Amino acid sequence: HRPLYDWLIENLPVPARPRQYEFSRLNLGYTVLSKRRLIQLVEDDHVTGWDDPRMPTLAGLRRRGVPPEAIRDFINRLGITKSDGLVEMSYFENTIREHLNQTAPRRMGVIDPIKLVIENYPEGKTEELDATNNPTDAHAGMRKIPFSRELWVERDDYMDDAPKKFRRLTIGREVRLRFAYYVICTNVIKDPDGNVTELRCTYDPESRGGDTPDGRKVRGTIHWVSAANAKTAEIRLYDHLFTTEEPGKERDWIEDLNPNSLNVCETCYVEPTLVDAQGVVQFERLGYFFPDADSAPNALVFNRTVSLRDSKSKD
Repeated sequence: HRPLYDWLIENLPVPARPRQYEFSRLNLGYTVLSKRRLIQLVEDDHVTGWDDPRMPTLAGLRRRGVPPEAIRDFINRLGITKSDGLVEMSYFENTIREHLNQTAPRRMGVIDPIKLVIENYPEGKTEELDATNNPTDAHAGMRKIPFSRELWVERDDYMDDAPKKFRRLTIGREVRLRFAYYVICTNVIKDPDGNVTELRCTYDPESRGGDTPDGRKVRGTIHWVSAANAKTAEIRLYDHLFTTEEPGKERDWIEDLNPNSLNVCETCYVEPTLVDAQGVVQFERLGYFFPDADSAPNALVFNRTVSLRDSKSKD
C-alpha cells in the first residue's frame, strides 16, 4: 500500500529515504503460478504432489531434470518489468535446451519399439561399436555400444508405400543405423490386423561406421538398440499441464487442465549404459530425459525433461 508506506517513511526517523519499486509478477503460458491454485491442484489430486514434474515448483522442475542454471538464466533474460505480460512456455523450454545441449551425454532409447532383424548378420554374434558421447563437447569422449542381429527401432521409422520425402525405412530403401551399418529393408511381417510386427533387412558389412568403399551416401539415419543387450524402461512423456496458454481466460481454469499431460510408455528399450544414469541424457532424435526418483537398476524410469526443438523433423 504505497500511501501508507510513504506516510510511515515521512513520519519515522529513518536515516535515509528508501525508494520502493513495483514490478509485475511472472505469468508463464500453459501453467499457473498462483499458490492458491497450485494448492488446489495438489489437494484435489490433479497432480501427484508438489514434486510432480508437471508442476512449476522447484521440486517439480528438479524431478523433471531442469538444471538450476537454466532457471536462473531464464529469469535473468526476462529482466524486470512494470507491466503484466504472458511469457511463452517455449521461451523457457528453449533456455533449458540450450543448457542441456552442451552438457547432456547422448544415448539411444526406443520408445515405441518394433523389431528389426538383419538376415545376413551372423546369429549369436555381438560386436561393440564406438559412439560419440556429446558432439558439442570434444572432451566428452566415446563409449562402446553393443550391436547384434536383432535390434529395436522406432515404429514410426518405417512406412509402407512411403513418399519420396520420407528418408527412413521402407521396402527397398537403404538407411544408416546410427554409429553402425547401412541396411536395406527387404520384407515386413504383419499380424492378422495388418499391423507391422517385424522388419526384415540386410546389411552391408563394408559400411561400418557409416562409410562405404564406393562412397555412396544415404539420406536417412535412425537410432536403434540391440535387442540382446537392451534394458527395459518405463518412459514418462510430460506435456503442458493445461490445454490453453492462459488457463481460466475463457472458462473455469480447472476445465482447461490437459487430460493428456502425462503419457506413460511402459515397455521401452534403452542401451545398457543407462542402468546407472545419474543426470539428464539426450535420447538421440527424441529429447532430453532424466531418471526419476522411482527408478532402480532393475526397473528403469525416465522422465522427459523437454523434447527436441519443435521444428525438428525425423524424415
